[in-house]
Amino acid sequence: MQYEFIAPCHFGMESVLKREILSLGLEIIKTEDGKVTFTGDETAFARANLFLRTTERVLLKVGSFKATTFDELFEGTKALPWENYIPKDGRFWVTKANSVRSALFSPSDIQSIMKKAMVERLKARYGVTWFDETGEDYAVRVSILKDEVTVGIDTSGESLHKRGYRKLTSKAPITETLAAALIMHTPWKADRILVDPFCGCGTFPIEAALIGMNIAPGLKRIFAAEKFSFLKKSIWDEARTEASDMINRDVELHIQGYDIDADIIAAARQNAKLAGVEDKIHFQAKDVRELSSPKKYGFIITNPPYGERLEEKKDLPALYKLMGDTFSKLDSWSYFIITGFEDAEKYIGRKADKNRKIYNGMLKSYFYEFMGAKPPKK
Repeated sequence: MQYEFIAPCHFGMESVLKREILSLGLEIIKTEDGKVTFTGDETAFARANLFLRTTERVLLKVGSFKATTFDELFEGTKALPWENYIPKDGRFWVTKANSVRSALFSPSDIQSIMKKAMVERLKARYGVTWFDETGEDYAVRVSILKDEVTVGIDTSGESLHKRGYRKLTSKAPITETLAAALIMHTPWKADRILVDPFCGCGTFPIEAALIGMNIAPGLKRIFAAEKFSFLKKSIWDEARTEASDMINRDVELHIQGYDIDADIIAAARQNAKLAGVEDKIHFQAKDVRELSSPKKYGFIITNPPYGERLEEKKDLPALYKLMGDTFSKLDSWSYFIITGFEDAEKYIGRKADKNRKIYNGMLKSYFYEFMGAKPPKK
C-alpha cells in the first residue's frame, strides 16, 4: 500500500529536503514553500523519520479539502477515512492548527470542531457512543492555506531536530535540522576541511560529522508511529539495521569547532560525545582572530553573534570587520554565514555571491555564500 507524506522544512531549504527524499527512493509529489509532499510504502514511515536530516517532522497525509465555514470544516474532516489509522481505543486530538490567508483563522475553534468531526466519524464506524481513548496517541496537525485544508497525523512525535545529543546549549543555538540543511546546501564534502569559528555548543561541526560518517540523525531516538496499530513492528528494526550498516566509522574527517568561551567548548565536546562523533571533531577555545590554516580550499560554515539584545548591536560592526579581515587571509576558502545582521556584507568588506533569506525559528536571518576557488580536479 502506498501512503502520502508531508515533510515540513525551513523556508528556502526545500531543494535540500527534496534531494534527501529522492535519495531514499521515494517519489516526490509536490514541492511548496516550507514543505515537500511525497509517497512511499509502509517502510517509508521508518526510513523517512530515521534518515531525513532537514525536515522538522514527517506527517501522514490523511486528506485535504476546501473549507470557508466551520460547517464545511466539520463535514470535510468527517469525510476523511480516520478508521484506517486510528483504532477503537486510540487517543486522538488536533495538536496544531495553522491558518494563513483563510476565512477560518481561530486555532482553538478549528481544533475543537475537527475533534468533534473525528469523533462522529469513528463512532459511526466502530458502532460506539463513547471513546475511552486508553490506547496509543495519534496527534493530528492541520494547515489551512487560502481555504485549502490539509490534514495529517504526526508520525514523528517530538520534533526531528531533537536528535538527542544536544543536552548543553549556548545562547540562541541554531537548530540541528537547519544546520544540516545549510551544510548540505553548500558544496562541502567529507574530504574537505570545515571550520566553525563561532561553534557555540557545536551544532554545525556535529551535524557535519554525522553527515561525513553517514550516521542517520534519528538512530538514537524513538518515534510516535512506532506504536501505530496499522504498522508492522519489523519495519523499524529493518530501518535501524539498514542505518547501522551504512555508518562509516573509518572515514577521515577534518572538522574543527572554535569558540572564545572555554565552558561552551566543554559543552560542545560533551554533545559530540553523545552524538558518537567526538573523535572526528577538534574543538578548541580560540578567538576568531587566531583562525588560520595551511590547507587550501577549506570551508567556513558558521552562525556568529548578531546582536539579539540591543546593547550587543553596537559591537557588531567591529566583529564583522574582524571576520572579513580574518577570512580574507584564507583566500582560497569558501565561507558561509547565517546571521540576522543586515549589514554583514558591508562590514565583512565583500559582496556575497549569493544571499538567501532564512528563518531561524522566528528570527529573520540571511545566509551569505562567499565562494572560494575550486580545487583542481583529481
